[in-house]
Amino acid sequence: MYDIIIKNGTYFDGSGCEGELANIAIHNGKIVKVSKESIPEEQSKDVLDAKGKWVTPGFLEIHSHYDAEVVAAPALKESVRHGVTTVAIGSCSISMINSEPEDCSDLFTRVEAVPREAVLPILNEKKTWKDAKGYREFYDQHTLGPNVCSFIGHSDMRVAAMGVERATSDNKPTEIEMQAMERMLEEALDVGCLGMSMMTTKLDKMDGDRAWSQPLPSTFSTWWEFKRLFKILRKRNAILQGTPDAIKKINVFGFLWQAHGLFRRPMKVTMLTALDLKSNPLLHIITRTSGWLANKILRGDYRWQTLPAPFQVHLEGLNVNAFEEFETGALLRDTKDENELYQKINEPEFRAEFKKHVSEIFTVGLWHRDFSDGWITHCPDESLVGKNFKQVGDEYGVDPVDAYFDLATKHKDALRWMTNYSNARPHIMHKLIASPFTHIGFGDSGAHIRSLAMYNFPLRMLKYVQDAKLSGAPFMTDGEAIHKLTGDLADWFGLDAGHIRVGDRADVVIMNPNGLYDDIDEVSEAPMEGFGIDRLVKRNDDAIDATIINGKVAYRKDKEFSGDFGNSEEYGKFLENRFVEARVCNTVELDQKIPAYN
Repeated sequence: MYDIIIKNGTYFDGSGCEGELANIAIHNGKIVKVSKESIPEEQSKDVLDAKGKWVTPGFLEIHSHYDAEVVAAPALKESVRHGVTTVAIGSCSISMINSEPEDCSDLFTRVEAVPREAVLPILNEKKTWKDAKGYREFYDQHTLGPNVCSFIGHSDMRVAAMGVERATSDNKPTEIEMQAMERMLEEALDVGCLGMSMMTTKLDKMDGDRAWSQPLPSTFSTWWEFKRLFKILRKRNAILQGTPDAIKKINVFGFLWQAHGLFRRPMKVTMLTALDLKSNPLLHIITRTSGWLANKILRGDYRWQTLPAPFQVHLEGLNVNAFEEFETGALLRDTKDENELYQKINEPEFRAEFKKHVSEIFTVGLWHRDFSDGWITHCPDESLVGKNFKQVGDEYGVDPVDAYFDLATKHKDALRWMTNYSNARPHIMHKLIASPFTHIGFGDSGAHIRSLAMYNFPLRMLKYVQDAKLSGAPFMTDGEAIHKLTGDLADWFGLDAGHIRVGDRADVVIMNPNGLYDDIDEVSEAPMEGFGIDRLVKRNDDAIDATIINGKVAYRKDKEFSGDFGNSEEYGKFLENRFVEARVCNTVELDQKIPAYN
């Protein structure tokens, strides 16, 4: 008896080949048969008819910030309903492996814009481990929705080795502290972690009282410190996830050099992030060219992560992460007292200085700082909804910054507005998506819960492909698009995922390509399970008919989520990077892959 038969679907195996009609049988969490011939339905407990639909491997998100949510509410339903069956955590130097609960919370909550008062109690209750071995044991015993894989964060290691205060200072780690970080990295690779994530941009800041508003610990490191850890990654064929300086950007060349494979083994590097920024319209050329340089000339194994969707950011009042990019904006972000905050923005001297910084061109980072591209979406004064701050300023005869500050003073967080940082030009998005040097899967899910809503990014990418095909100017085949979302990622990250072949894990999506409607970018609110708060989401529920994880139906459009999903251990698993090699033993490198952790 089979557990599930999927019949009559257009089958994509995740390799990049085009779809063909086929029937699939699943048993004990595995794909056991793929056949053009019909499979007798009486041989299966459940039969899913996929006529007119696509049958694809489950999608991967290789850059999420689900680190806290997967502990509190591991079903991660907002991703699963969009066909995502594997997520990576531990991104941007922030993981929850070695540090104490309060340290982990302070590293995470301000940077990723999830309330500290929601995260810290969860970690105080649930985080009982203090090292990689305990971390892996927790996930082996923890109920999961989608599969989870993980980086170890450099900021996490630095705080665990040096303490919060020293880790967020210019103090160089002692030799003992450096050896402790090396040991933490080795242990994380021993238990199957993907590699290490790090950060060099100082725009992301600490939460809590001990190091409030200090940049993340990873940003205080020197290349001497990084290179000792890179040596371990290179030797063991593990992955570096890196982030260049968002303002100066020049240190991207340092990453290119560290990744090179000229007369040595290359270090696998995945970098944030390839975007078509409004603040830098030529950046997409630089990222794609650097990918070519790193891989073709320097013989590296280097990829840029890209978001295959418009980078729309929804904001409330003065709560704007991008203010960290310039001095007066950072001053507002650092002000905890609300009365002091609103007093500050009404000081003429401060407003003048703020306008000066907004107009400077050499400090521009992700945000283009154009208030004519700041559109009011909600306001107690409904006559303002749909207008931008320049239009409002013109009506009242004031500068757009003054219009913004005046409205924020009057309505506070009831003033909600939206802007688009990047990815507004579809023809440029086509180039970024199709590049062999980009990875799809940068969704930031689980973070910026009141600002971003990218949970449906795989469907948004497929809509780019479908729209281009309908316009008569295709840039990618359907099979190539599915490959970019599945097998391309799984094969590079070393994961048991991303394909539908006999013997593979049965992580499968049944989707309707005709359900990719134009409302795919519309934003709504939905409860965030386990946190008691609402978050922004984008949903396109007509596209996904079913999501199957480990051979069990987790989600069906007509029935929503299975009753045991989120409460059963029969769905997601912790996935290892199978390319990570065993440690050196007695100065001889073992010629084997890392064994499964027990």
